[in-house]
Amino acid sequence: MSKTYNVYCDESCHLIHDGINDMVIGAIWCDQQQVKKVNCDIRDIKGKNGIAPGAELKWTKVAPVKKGVYEELIHYFFDSPWLHFRCIVIPEKDNLDHGRFCHTHDDWYYKMYFDMLKGVFSSTDIYEIYIDIKDTHSSQKVKKLEEVCRNSIYDFTGESIKRIQPIRSDEVQLMQLVDVLIGAVMYQNRRFPEEHKKSDTKLKLIEQIKKRSGYGLTKTTLLREDKFNIFVWRASVLPGFEGYRIYI
Repeated sequence: MSKTYNVYCDESCHLIHDGINDMVIGAIWCDQQQVKKVNCDIRDIKGKNGIAPGAELKWTKVAPVKKGVYEELIHYFFDSPWLHFRCIVIPEKDNLDHGRFCHTHDDWYYKMYFDMLKGVFSSTDIYEIYIDIKDTHSSQKVKKLEEVCRNSIYDFTGESIKRIQPIRSDEVQLMQLVDVLIGAVMYQNRRFPEEHKKSDTKLKLIEQIKKRSGYGLTKTTLLREDKFNIFVWRASVLPGFEGYRIYI
């Protein structure tokens, strides 16, 4: 019997020439029957830690005074069997030579988004996908991503991917959890200037994720890992191969 899952997607440092070496695209997927409970639980975690239910939790907002709420949020993810995370890490994004292969950064971006999502999809289940609204181009992004995903899995009638819809992260608790996990992976993989002082609070949260997941956050996990799955994408060019070759 098929299940319906909600998939909440976000990205970090996806723009080129932003001075940051890596980018991360990731998602949390959850049995649709558990979504209401999870969102309520996250609101309760905020309340217990003196955070207003409507306040947005984000990796960029991590601070010593709010450490407790982020710690509890991370434990909640790992203690909840219906929550699953997958992300794709792209190192040295500014060094990719898109022009050589006759496609744009945007074309490549959608391929990476699908490479992240294909590790989530099962041929027997149904998915409703939600992406964080970043800018005025979100509707165009949704249309293109929907086309790429459905064509790639031959879902031309929309039987498997029911919808792809932009939403506001500050209005959906689960989307905020995605932001925190992606932010942690990004922070662990990011190359900082020598003079940069890293946040002790963020480093402690990362150590907590490492301990709970059993992974160092910088290497590809096994494909069958369905709790905390990481895929580190790298590009190499082979003679006679007109495109990027993905390898682990």
